[in-house]
Amino acid sequence: MINEGYKAMLGGKSVIRELSEYATARGSEIGYDNVFDYSLGNPSVPCPPSFTEAMIDLYRTAEPVALHGYSPSLGIPSVRATIADSLNRRFGMDYTADYIFPTSGAAGALAHALRAVTKPGDEIITFAPYFPEYQPYVAGTGARLTIVPADTENFQINFAAFEAAMNPGVTTVLINTPNNPSGAVYSEETLKRLAGILTAKQAEYGHDIFLISDEPYREIVFDGGTQPYPSRFYDNTLSCYSWSKSLSLPGERIGYVAVNPRATDAKLIVPMCGQISRGTGHNCPSSSIQLAVAKVVDETSDLSVYETNMNLLYDALTSIGFDVVRPGGTFYIFPKALEGDANAFCMKAKEYDLILVPSNSFGVPGYFRMAYCIDTDKVRRSIPVLEKFAHEVYGL
Repeated sequence: MINEGYKAMLGGKSVIRELSEYATARGSEIGYDNVFDYSLGNPSVPCPPSFTEAMIDLYRTAEPVALHGYSPSLGIPSVRATIADSLNRRFGMDYTADYIFPTSGAAGALAHALRAVTKPGDEIITFAPYFPEYQPYVAGTGARLTIVPADTENFQINFAAFEAAMNPGVTTVLINTPNNPSGAVYSEETLKRLAGILTAKQAEYGHDIFLISDEPYREIVFDGGTQPYPSRFYDNTLSCYSWSKSLSLPGERIGYVAVNPRATDAKLIVPMCGQISRGTGHNCPSSSIQLAVAKVVDETSDLSVYETNMNLLYDALTSIGFDVVRPGGTFYIFPKALEGDANAFCMKAKEYDLILVPSNSFGVPGYFRMAYCIDTDKVRRSIPVLEKFAHEVYGL
């Protein structure tokens, strides 16, 4: 008999993927340039030439058996050391290679981190709006996910609701900053307050509470700002990262877990991740990709287009009459829909070939997400269409 749990999941296909598939099909009818597809967060800028050169150099000069051989189960030691050194330089940390575990992107990092610090039946708290895939990620561990309602004023943490939700069954808190879908960047004040609450609750409950920080958009921050590094403020932190966005390498599936060296049992967590791999079939990212990213570990693609696109959309949306919090980073914007039913709003937008993602799966009703990792020219051409839609359907 097939697995009934996964069979049931077939009926819960990602809304984002469904909209992306619709946009592709519609594009085959009218030309994709005429479909304003804001559905999928797929980076739209090329990887830096230095990464391509690093890959070519490896394939030309490295000994083939070594290059294509199995990676050690905990990752290539030199790559782990390079990542640790980079984090220490950038964020004032004290990692060594022993605290770095390479993974298949941020999703792989989360899969390992969640299993390393929870057991079936534990409660994990996260904050709306949140990435919808957290639901299956957590369900797969046997833990359960509690969603704290959003602070829609600025999409920082709703601390009153968070403290009300805390209880002795909570073993882990999961954050995503910069945030998908809101674009919010958690401030140093927010992170320090969160750390203070977690420290106090650890003492009150008599057990560890781990913070898992999902950080694939860490380098996409606007207005000359930076994302404060959550591990600096709370010892029991596992940082989950991917180069999918910073280097525009989503298809290469390369990231890592970084374990704060001051965390409880920190020396055990990376070896435990190796054992988790045995049960999940993870078996490390490819050797060549590990070695290539290590050669460009401090570099990024030209990410400036995302800030350009954000400013265009934010100015246009607010001018039209949308209620929207200005993003501090990522390549997402999260306006309030022009009616309470976000699904109905986005269905009406489809009639104008505007592909927008309703907010229900993000845990916040009445909003929609736009992934503006598309050509700037297309953003500009979409603005009159947004204006027409809002005017003809909602009288703005």
